[in-house]
Amino acid sequence: MPRVSQDHLDARRRQILDGSRTCFARHGYEGATVRRLEDATGLSRGAIFHHFKDKESLFLALAEDDAERMADVVAEQGLVQVMRDLLAEPAGDSAHAPGADWLGTRLEVSRRLRTDRDFRERWAKRSEQLTAATRARLQWQRDSGNLRDDVDIDVLTAYLELVLEGLVSHLAMGLPADDLGAVLDVVEESVRRHRGR
Repeated sequence: MPRVSQDHLDARRRQILDGSRTCFARHGYEGATVRRLEDATGLSRGAIFHHFKDKESLFLALAEDDAERMADVVAEQGLVQVMRDLLAEPAGDSAHAPGADWLGTRLEVSRRLRTDRDFRERWAKRSEQLTAATRARLQWQRDSGNLRDDVDIDVLTAYLELVLEGLVSHLAMGLPADDLGAVLDVVEESVRRHRGR
């Protein structure tokens, strides 16, 4: 029997993550049944669970994948850009708000953090990546003279993370997002260093 290439395995894993992201966004963690995951990915349960031990491992991998992608954006452009990308992401279909697939995963993570102690412990090990990327980006901005220096980096990191959580909640409630770009301009301006002060 011929061996499957690593590229094929990586592509299959990506297919599972992309399909399951849509499934979890539409149905939540509990509603994302194996049958729905099969439909969303176009693969059998055997193919899905060959790559992931169980549904929780799949969801954690998906949430971690999203966190890694966000951390990459933070490293290059900052956490405010992650928020702008969330606002700009096109709708998957007319039933979804902008960024609905990513938003669905993020909301499901938040829900499970509140209700599932084991998940909270497993997620804590993975979530530090985004915070670390935000801290590093802010430190780089401070070293470049672009970031205000009267507030501790950890405080600014917590501030931006709270704004992100507020944005996620706002979008989850289906509230209007039309003017949020201007709000993010204010957030960005609030952490900048203003020369001559």
